[in-house]
Amino acid sequence: MQLLPGAVLLTRDGVICFANRASVSLLEANSAADILGRPPGDFVHPLDQTRSSQRIEQVARPEQEGRPNKSSEFRIRTLKGNLRMVLISSVAIEWEGSPALLMCGLDMTHQGEIQAQLRESEQNYRRLFENMQDVYYRTDAQGVVQHVGPGVRRVLGYEPHEIEGRTAESYYPQSSDRDAFKAAIMAKGEVADFPGQMVRRDGTVIDISISSHALYDHAGNFAGVEGIYRDVTQRKNLERELQRLATTDMLTGMANRRAFLEAAEAVYERARQHNEPLALLMLDLDHFKAINDRLGHLEGDKALVAFATAVKAHVRPGDMVGRLGGEEFAVLLPHTSAEEAITIASRILNGVAGLRLADESGQTYRITASLGVGTVSLKDRSLRDMLDRADQALYHAKNRGRNQIAVAESSPS
Repeated sequence: MQLLPGAVLLTRDGVICFANRASVSLLEANSAADILGRPPGDFVHPLDQTRSSQRIEQVARPEQEGRPNKSSEFRIRTLKGNLRMVLISSVAIEWEGSPALLMCGLDMTHQGEIQAQLRESEQNYRRLFENMQDVYYRTDAQGVVQHVGPGVRRVLGYEPHEIEGRTAESYYPQSSDRDAFKAAIMAKGEVADFPGQMVRRDGTVIDISISSHALYDHAGNFAGVEGIYRDVTQRKNLERELQRLATTDMLTGMANRRAFLEAAEAVYERARQHNEPLALLMLDLDHFKAINDRLGHLEGDKALVAFATAVKAHVRPGDMVGRLGGEEFAVLLPHTSAEEAITIASRILNGVAGLRLADESGQTYRITASLGVGTVSLKDRSLRDMLDRADQALYHAKNRGRNQIAVAESSPS
């Protein structure tokens, strides 16, 4: 095989274990040692790698043993970076008692027309590769980046050589994102527009969208991942802003009615299933119509904002607040008994009463609130039952003179 004029490579376990003199010359290596131990895919042009892998997998199947595949032309890149067109055929054999793959190649680059086409093809590919906004990447089975496109400069701020040789996980701010991606790839073999985040060189966290597929060796074992990712931070920020606008009351910054009730429904169902205490406060700004009529709607809005700020200042981190409409607000208190809810309601009542507001003329005035307290009951048919009880308690608080707390009578449990 050393004397054959054509290039001959032997691979075993996915790496080159023999290269004759013609292979050394074809790949522009100093000696066979520069080639041995490397996967043959290292020398295949990226545009031909998928086709090359498929042919290797096909010829390695047991039913193909001893039967060479049909010769086909492939673009290869030498160790000096030069491109060549090679006619390659391969066959599965036994080498020193172990399964191996024999690959034979004939250099076709010397033909002038093919050489010109090859240069043009490479120029077109390079122009596309250099200017694409997406980042091409390929990793091995351990997640180490084998190759990354120049688009990584724009997206992450790194040079390609700074990325290659490191694990892709190094650039994820949360390991859970990378774990979710790996689980999806292993389960489906590919993903499209898969969400995640990465950290740029300057520390900025960006949103990315990944479209990739799994790579497998000739034995069908997972060998890595190949695909692209792109920066979608602007799109995600717009989506988040639209979500915020759809779920937030613009005046007070609280959750709006729809968002509050949707979130409260989930908390309510969990409390029912696990027999956990749950309380609800219904709040109403006293004499709000009088403020609007006497001082105007702008002053009324200012009073609502001050009221909402006082409410938020006296609830706990895990509590949920929302504006249900007009001057009516609600606070959901998970894991809270009626007694604890009354304590929180008293803090809110005192906080609101302690506010000192001033109109445009500098005249000061105060505001007060009425609060109704309701708790979850095993007899409830839905969240609506608890809302109705808290609302009824609020009605009693207002009827008794306002600026006070009323507690709903619990349904028998």
